[in-house]
Amino acid sequence: MRFIDPSIITEAIKDSVIKINYELDDSLISLIQKAKKKERSNIASSILDDIIENSEIAKEGNVPLCQDTGVVVVFAEVGFDVHIDGNIYDAINEGVRQGYSEGYLRKSMVNHPFERVNTKDNTPAMIHLSYVKGDKLTLKIASKGGGSENMSTVKMLTPAAGIDGVKKLVLDTVFQAGGKPCPPIIVGIGLGGNFEKSAIIAKESLLRPLGDKSDDPIIARLEDELYDEINKLGVGPMGVGGDTTCLAVKINYLPMHIASLPVAINIQCHSARHIEVIL
Repeated sequence: MRFIDPSIITEAIKDSVIKINYELDDSLISLIQKAKKKERSNIASSILDDIIENSEIAKEGNVPLCQDTGVVVVFAEVGFDVHIDGNIYDAINEGVRQGYSEGYLRKSMVNHPFERVNTKDNTPAMIHLSYVKGDKLTLKIASKGGGSENMSTVKMLTPAAGIDGVKKLVLDTVFQAGGKPCPPIIVGIGLGGNFEKSAIIAKESLLRPLGDKSDDPIIARLEDELYDEINKLGVGPMGVGGDTTCLAVKINYLPMHIASLPVAINIQCHSARHIEVIL
């Protein structure tokens, strides 16, 4: 049995939320640069340049990439041979509290659907725990902005809808979102499970490496087809039109009830802020 002190988790969360809000991942910058080479619209190309320049300014100046520093989402994979000497939820939230204070990040969380009093430390984080083999604790950490989150949806399709029905729902959702989620976007999709689980795996799909493909050939093909079709919608960077609406499509799936085809679409803005830490 391996013992992990909660303070180590707190420190990892604190450092991570600051880092991801200041620095875009190199793989994301590469995708934007690649998209720029194919972009035929001068205005769209200029906006892609602005996004790259903004990332450079943020990194060099240690300032947030965006004023919306998001809600913190953590997928924690706990090894069976790990024992945490305390409450992992408290440790994560303390890391968020410290990181958003020390990093001068905007506190965006409110306490109630209608009273809406700011919690003043960006807690609570949205935490999802799972247990895996081994003696490691893996933390997948994201800061998810409200603008793109608001454009997300869950729909319970019937099995008869099939692949065409899923495609239509995704394309309609992206087109209707327009420039609101600050494209170019990354589209996370959860298929199957049930109502709530489809949304969770859609969010988790956004934390996959940008260059990977689904292991399932049907799903991998659907990711590629949706990527091409989304970019033909003409929404473009920030909604001004162009060839670059989407940088990647990620689909996770689970088994489901015989009568159901749950589909969750979680849209991520171009500022895809996430990191994986292994303790």
